[in-house]
Parts: sequence; structure tokens; C-alpha cells
Amino acid sequence: MPQLPSPIRHLPWATATVTRILITAFEPYERWKENSSWLALVDLTSWYDGALEISTRRYPVDLPKLRELLEADLARDYDFAIHLGQSPGSAVIKLESVGLNLRTNGEPLLVDAPTAYRSTLDLEGCLQRLTGAGIPAQISHHAGTYLCNAALFLSQHYGEMMGRRTQSLFIHLPLTPGQVAADESALASMSTPMQSAAIALVAQHLAQSDS
Repeated sequence: MPQLPSPIRHLPWATATVTRILITAFEPYERWKENSSWLALVDLTSWYDGALEISTRRYPVDLPKLRELLEADLARDYDFAIHLGQSPGSAVIKLESVGLNLRTNGEPLLVDAPTAYRSTLDLEGCLQRLTGAGIPAQISHHAGTYLCNAALFLSQHYGEMMGRRTQSLFIHLPLTPGQVAADESALASMSTPMQSAAIALVAQHLAQSDS
């Protein structure tokens, strides 16, 4: 099993009402030897010392395992679940607003489940926080039909079915310059420090909006 970043604990002076957030990323897949989502999450754990209580996970690129691990994680009843994935070719951070009950083969992820879930989170506020900090970002209305979409839909569905308070968000991140260089391509990229800063800004905004 890969070494995971240690969970980030809230500061000693934080109150009992501290916001608890699960942040997940994916392992490398196909031709990508690294995953920008994981790189950003590892970087975040190296410097963040704010008042949020953050737990971290790295998920496999495998739908049955993703389902199992995600359902178990959401049983911990976090306030928020922020799922991260990389989006090769994207030049901006994308805040996904809709999780679809759809797989790449056209079949549903879950039978007898809603067609889609639309986020009720303040994505516009998150966007303003990012762009105000000089971080390119946009709200996206389609997370695809691969595991990134599956993570968002299943997170939304499990939270709903379990009666949890967890609200879920998926963030697509660009590739890093190092990934693009290793790929010998001209795809868009964004530095890992900028990506990890974006994750922290979104997490802080969600916590403040919920208080």
C-alpha cells in the first residue's frame, strides 16, 4: 500500500465544533507516472497548519475498490468531502457541480439511484476566492464519466443514503509542469504549490460558509 500523508490535526486551541474535512486524491494511471491530485495533497500536508481537521486518502483507479473505500470513509461523517483528480489538458482548476449516475459504457453506476446530484455548495464563492487569489479556475458542469465523476456521484449518494451531514465536492486539477515535461507534450500545466493553495482556499471557504 502507498504511504499516505498523515491526517492534519486541528490546532490545540480549536473548539469542539472544528470542521472535519476528508480530502482524497487518486493514484497514477495509464501513461501518467504521477497524479497531480496526489502531488497537490502531499504538498498541502507539508505546510497547512490551520484550524480545519483534515483527513487524507489516496484512492486506487479501480471502481469496485473506490466504492468500498469511499463508503467506509463517509461512515466517519465528515462535514465535507473534497475529492481531487487530474484533468490532462486543462489550464484551470475546475469545480465540478454535477455528479452523474453514469459509467463510460453508458450503464449507471448504481441501479435505482438518482440520475444525477447537483452540488448545493457555494461554488461561486469558492471560485471568487480562487480567482481573487490569482488562481485560474472555473465552475464545470460535467465531470466526465470516468472515476472522477464516480467519486463525486457516489460520495453524494452515500452521504444522502446514510443520512450523513457530509457535503461533497470534486475538484479537477491541471497537470504539473513536471508531468508535462516527462510526457514531452505541450499540455497546459499548473504548479503544485498553486494547486495545494487552491485546495486550502476552497476548504477554508466551505468551512466559513457552513459556520
